Amino acid sequence: MVKLLEKVEIIDAGSEGNAVARHGDLVVFVPYGVPGDVVDIEVFKSKRSYAEGRIIKFHRYSENRTEPFCSHFGICGGCRWQQMNYGSQLHFKQKQVEDTFKRIAKLDNPLIRPILGSDATRGYRNKLEFTFSSRRWVTGPADGEASPALGFHIPKRWDKVLDIDHCYLMEEPVNAIRLEARRYAIEKGLSFYDARNNAGILRNMILRTTTRGDLMLIMVYGTNEPDRILPMLYHLQAAFPQITSMFYVVNEKKNDIINDLEMRHYAGTRFITEILPPFRKNHREVSFRIGPVSFFQTNPVQAGKLFRIAAEYLSPEGSEMVYDLYTGTGTIANYIAPYVKQVIGIESVASAVSDAGINADLNANANLQFYAAEAEKLLTPGFISEHGHPNAVITDPPRNGMHEKVIQTLLAVLPGKIVYISCNPATQARDIFMLKERYNLVECQPVDMFPHTQHVENVAFLTLA
Repeated sequence: MVKLLEKVEIIDAGSEGNAVARHGDLVVFVPYGVPGDVVDIEVFKSKRSYAEGRIIKFHRYSENRTEPFCSHFGICGGCRWQQMNYGSQLHFKQKQVEDTFKRIAKLDNPLIRPILGSDATRGYRNKLEFTFSSRRWVTGPADGEASPALGFHIPKRWDKVLDIDHCYLMEEPVNAIRLEARRYAIEKGLSFYDARNNAGILRNMILRTTTRGDLMLIMVYGTNEPDRILPMLYHLQAAFPQITSMFYVVNEKKNDIINDLEMRHYAGTRFITEILPPFRKNHREVSFRIGPVSFFQTNPVQAGKLFRIAAEYLSPEGSEMVYDLYTGTGTIANYIAPYVKQVIGIESVASAVSDAGINADLNANANLQFYAAEAEKLLTPGFISEHGHPNAVITDPPRNGMHEKVIQTLLAVLPGKIVYISCNPATQARDIFMLKERYNLVECQPVDMFPHTQHVENVAFLTLA
């Protein structure tokens, strides 16, 4: 039964991107609210301790509210905080970290430094993936039935795609390339992908850029038809000479994963290069070679700040043995390598480890060793005895945090410093609660990597008690 809550004030911004209201003892989560709004809420899901709803009427608008700049806001599912001014976004991200560490890490007064905002709040990403679909999502009587589309999946609708007119997440010519690919495909009668039937020649378009101006285009096709694929690639190359690297992939599977497929090089370079400033003056810049499936932080300017914070916490003197857990493509390992004795990097994805080795060679870092294995299986007292006791550990795990076995190994080995980078403060706080057995949390530094979203990166610095 639908329930109506009248004149409820939005009091907080939640970690999942929803706003938070309270009606008596009931906590209500609603999308697209801003703290300070007074609204009527239609509740569509109710549990014992919380409810979910939607705003159906505003009685008062928050002073923290601003006009969203994107015409796709509220439908696309991305940039869910566009309706909140940027200063307020930073405030609530900071609050999210503070509240999480008090509640989950059980710390009464954790030192959380003021969040580092992003200099650019638009055009900050270096990678986007768009989907071709025969089922374009539209609003109105023909909801979801028109076609075709080239854009982003509708949240919770795996088979429907919102046709994107303009996306503000990347700088031009990204929008121009996408729109031209769509126009060309329709003109030439190329079929857009039908996810329900796994049919259609056009599946995905991936664009990657670097701060130095490199631009990579990866086209993903559903069938291997060279007489249709190659003319399209030729057309895009001629229309956009800014493209410095072009690949295409044929994916006939039902899923969109392409890491296990052949990357067919069509034109330009086989990689693009990102360059970050060094940690200390009088050292050379740090270069990273990025291929079609390489991982790199999607906000490179903020990534440079993040790495610098980690290095400052490490405070290297040149004699340190550092273990870099969940090293990925070795970005942080290569960043700190010139300032320490040795870095041991551990990463479960073999292709990422291969990229890490390439980056080590590119930067002439001979003091790096990378191992392809799950950290909880490889990082044992025996491994550490063989490779050297770490003075410090840097860890940057996925959203689900560190494996408990890794934490237990750290508690047994007891490196003097732990620098813990996380994209999920909740699991980070959970892990730090376990590490509190032998470690003190010195401080945290939140970093905003993704403006207009609820996501926040956090760097925690721990020392042996």
